[in-house]
Amino acid sequence: MEVQALLPSGVTVFERGWLSSNNIVIRGEGGAALVDSGYWTHSAQTVALVEGSVQGLPLVSLVNTHLHSDHCGGNAAIQTRWPNVRTFVPPGLATAVRHWDPVALTYAPTGQACPPFRLDETLRPGTSAEIGGVSWQVHAAPGHDAHSVILFEPRSRTLISADALWENGFGVVFQELEGEEAFFEVGTTLDLIENLDPSVVIPGHGSIFSDVAGALGRARSKLDSYCENPDRHAAHGAKVMLKFKLLELQCVPQDAFLTWAEETAYFGMVWRRWFASQPLRDWLKSLLLGLVGSGAARLEGTVVRNS
Repeated sequence: MEVQALLPSGVTVFERGWLSSNNIVIRGEGGAALVDSGYWTHSAQTVALVEGSVQGLPLVSLVNTHLHSDHCGGNAAIQTRWPNVRTFVPPGLATAVRHWDPVALTYAPTGQACPPFRLDETLRPGTSAEIGGVSWQVHAAPGHDAHSVILFEPRSRTLISADALWENGFGVVFQELEGEEAFFEVGTTLDLIENLDPSVVIPGHGSIFSDVAGALGRARSKLDSYCENPDRHAAHGAKVMLKFKLLELQCVPQDAFLTWAEETAYFGMVWRRWFASQPLRDWLKSLLLGLVGSGAARLEGTVVRNS
């Protein structure tokens, strides 16, 4: 059986890559809902995908699993296209959204962008939310993001896992932003997912999958490795953030790229904690060369290009 056939009726998943999270459209009798809206630079494409998928239904709900910019960067565009849509976010950063605090929302410290949007209601863990005419359980899923939630539909046993579980891992753990307990919280969230016993998982990035036991095993193996080598994971996280920015820019002078990283608070936090024995710029350059060596970036003279 194809994995798509395991999903509830009316669910369409757009697999978007890594700059934008996957978009999930859920159609019901009373209208349609969108879970996660991608990055702001892809917002026109997100709007077009949703328009084609709602099949003439009004978009009544916009739901964010968490407020990283690759999951909610298209919110403002969605709200402009569908002014009556009601927007739901996890409660932890609701005040920061209402007063639009880009530092608390981590956009400023990580050098990302997210156009301001409004929220209408919060997704409270331990409750259920009607999304696309279907009742989904809301569960807290801290780790990758302290305020993230995952959504579980018990009849079909469908899990919208956000970045808590992918087919081959989970989202980067930002200890410097989320705190020392973040790795422990990843493990707790993986245990929660195992107890929910989903039959199919819609991740925040990557393909839908049904081998949940295999995915959990791979995720726990990676978590063990990260806990044993936190400095290696810190370097990995910094490279992920460099790659994310390169996905946005596509092409940038190397000097300007390194200057941007020097001026972005997150990189300074990681460097001071783990790598201050070498100059900051040298460390950043080594991360960039690591991306080039892995094929994730190209150096063409003085210009860095995405690969």
